[in-house]
Amino acid sequence: MEKTVLYQFLVDVPQAAAIWSGLLVLALVVLTVLVARPERDRPEDDPALPVVPTDRELAAAEAADLRRYAEEVAVAAAGAAQTAHRRRDEWLAAHADLERTWAAYDEAEVAARRFAGAGSLPTPRTPRTPAEYAARERHLHRAATAAHWRGELTLRQLGEVFGHRNGWDPRLHPVEQEVRLARVVRDTRLADYRAAQERERSAWRTAELAAEAARTLAAEAYAAAARLRPALVPAAVAAPSGSGRRALAPRWRPARVG
Repeated sequence: MEKTVLYQFLVDVPQAAAIWSGLLVLALVVLTVLVARPERDRPEDDPALPVVPTDRELAAAEAADLRRYAEEVAVAAAGAAQTAHRRRDEWLAAHADLERTWAAYDEAEVAARRFAGAGSLPTPRTPRTPAEYAARERHLHRAATAAHWRGELTLRQLGEVFGHRNGWDPRLHPVEQEVRLARVVRDTRLADYRAAQERERSAWRTAELAAEAARTLAAEAYAAAARLRPALVPAAVAAPSGSGRRALAPRWRPARVG
């Protein structure tokens, strides 16, 4: 039994050694091939390999960027032009409002000047009775209401008249009431004119800034569009010789006098 096992061991060991030697040699051969030709080890579409773009691809990418930038600038320039147009319309409206308020103030100033000498004249004598004071109050209320409907007094000012506040005294003579009413209307028109003047100046500055922005973006859009145009290469044309050159020469003759 021991002899059989020893015999079997002596027979199997050389066979195993031969098999392992063959596998080792095969592994060495495969390793040598892989080292000698590494490009076979990776597929062509391996993402680890860097992809170098060609000149055509670089030019196409640059052209696409320029086109996209030109489109964006063109859209921005169009929007800026529309904004500048709206701002100019707003300034024109503010300027028209300024002229309207100036005309209203000038009219109120003329009306107030008509009462300039009324203060130096004596107040007409009227009977100081309750009926007279009631009539003066009705006159003041009617005159103030009419001025309010004409747009000469604000609702707040009309409330002050009916509330007998801020110097409005219904006991004054109607002439004195007319003088005060004319002066209040003039001062109100002057305040309206000054407010309109400030609005007009603000609208003008805004319109100027919008116009400048529109001009800048328009110039940038034109430059971006110009960069997209291909360079024009002039074709080589052979220079004519002999009679051909004389035929192409412009015929110019001095004009005759007389």
